[in-house]
Amino acid sequence: MSPSRRTGIVYSFACLIILGVMPLLAEARPAGSDGLTFTVWLTFWQLVASLPLFFAERRGRAKRAIAHARPRPNTRVIAIALFTGAVFGVSTYMYVVAARNAGPVSMAIVLQAYPLFAILLEALFLGKRKTAAELGFTALLIGALYYLTTQGSLRVTDISWWSAFALGIPLLWSIAHILLRQILAETPVTPNQVTVSRLVISGVFLLAVYAVVGDMGTLVAAATDGRFQLAAMLLGLAYYTELVLWFHAMRHIDVSLASSVTVPVPAVTMLISVLLLGGQVETYQVAAMAVIVIALYGLLLAGRRAAAISETA
Repeated sequence: MSPSRRTGIVYSFACLIILGVMPLLAEARPAGSDGLTFTVWLTFWQLVASLPLFFAERRGRAKRAIAHARPRPNTRVIAIALFTGAVFGVSTYMYVVAARNAGPVSMAIVLQAYPLFAILLEALFLGKRKTAAELGFTALLIGALYYLTTQGSLRVTDISWWSAFALGIPLLWSIAHILLRQILAETPVTPNQVTVSRLVISGVFLLAVYAVVGDMGTLVAAATDGRFQLAAMLLGLAYYTELVLWFHAMRHIDVSLASSVTVPVPAVTMLISVLLLGGQVETYQVAAMAVIVIALYGLLLAGRRAAAISETA
């Protein structure tokens, strides 16, 4: 294994661990605390964590050289940045709420639906056709998610609406990521600068929403709540660190390989929940996770094969 490949896999394994821990950190916010208040402070701590690298990049000569080589952002790019920033703000709030109400294990499993929504959106808006194998594994993934949301009964009347609610998170992520790829391709910004701008926009959006539906006194009071701030800071640092490690992994290995390393995220969440926190995992959750892992690996392999055939055609 080459040093570069080994480094990329190490970064991906670090992402696997962090992604497995994050639902538990989100669920660990103090009892009775408001989800929107927690989301605002969580976003603040993400922004704080991102600033050192942001300012380091601004001082770098590489950034100035690229800036002269590419055009400045246009109105369309700015509109995409504003929209995706708001989308990420909403999805972060949904993440916080779902972790408490759906449970960290179920949410970790549901979040694996991201490739499903990415496939559907790419087919609808980018015209990317999928092979029969990809469609078959997608159907398997859908079936496993339905099994999970019905809590193993397969009856519509038994659907866990909080698990169904959590499905909106990967849907919003896939929409935002498809749009953000255009910004990365059309502007001189780095992934971290995109992240910083996204956090600023998300923060402003969340504060605007909070001004309408929240109590600003509660938001200010939370600043002096040590347990609350510790929980928000830990999740914020974990969230940002995972993003940075993922971008670094992409410099060394293909997205498909990195994705294959992070597929077992729900298993990490389960193990930590049971072994360290004394949590309980249901049989239907284990079964759904196993089928989803099979479906995701199948999608990765089918996608790689389709790409290879396309390149040789």
